[in-house]
Amino acid sequence: MHIMVINGPNLNKLGSRDPEQYGKKTYMDLISMIEAKASENVAISCFQSNSEGKIIDYIQLAGEEYNGIIINPGAYSHYSYAIMDALADVNIPVVEVHISDVHSREEFRRNLVTARSSDKIISGRGFDGYIEAIDYLIGEHK
Repeated sequence: MHIMVINGPNLNKLGSRDPEQYGKKTYMDLISMIEAKASENVAISCFQSNSEGKIIDYIQLAGEEYNGIIINPGAYSHYSYAIMDALADVNIPVVEVHISDVHSREEFRRNLVTARSSDKIISGRGFDGYIEAIDYLIGEHK
């Protein structure tokens, strides 16, 4: 099994970006935790970009090589129909993850356009949301 993990804009600034919402752990801490979850039977490839086009290009690489996508589109989740369409075009499960609880924040954050192309949404569980997403995808392929 091969899982693609995509992180969108500003997630590279974890640790210094609004620690009250996102915590004090860094993006490298997140990647280390995700990679530690990989095993003999599960490969995980991580990607981060602040560019919508680069995220779409990466999604389009999914093809037959990957069995699932975990995506935290960041602010793109609220308005990127292009990312939504790219996710809809892949025929593999998609889990959308948000570190903070977007449903209890500002009104605009509650509109998750990209989630329309996701099989599951995990919000407000911090970095553990990524582990939950990996477990969900592994369970989908048993």
